[in-house]
Amino acid sequence: MFLIYQVLDSLLNIYMWALIIYILMSWFPNARETSIGQILARICEPYLEQFRKFIPPLGMIDISPIVAFIVLRLAGNGLDQLYFWIR
Repeated sequence: MFLIYQVLDSLLNIYMWALIIYILMSWFPNARETSIGQILARICEPYLEQFRKFIPPLGMIDISPIVAFIVLRLAGNGLDQLYFWIR
């Protein structure tokens, strides 16, 4: 059971870092057009699109990545609580 928890927790952490890097790439011109940017876009955009449907941008500021990151962190906390409850 610990192995499953460890794998899921690691995947969540890797995905959170991918989101952070993808969000920071928007601050640099043409960074998302690089090969790493395109790979991260294929990984992160489907998740972010779910939040952009409900949260419109505020002018030039898009807060949907913040909400998406919070939801992902809550999922990680839920996974932690579930593991420690079962253990």
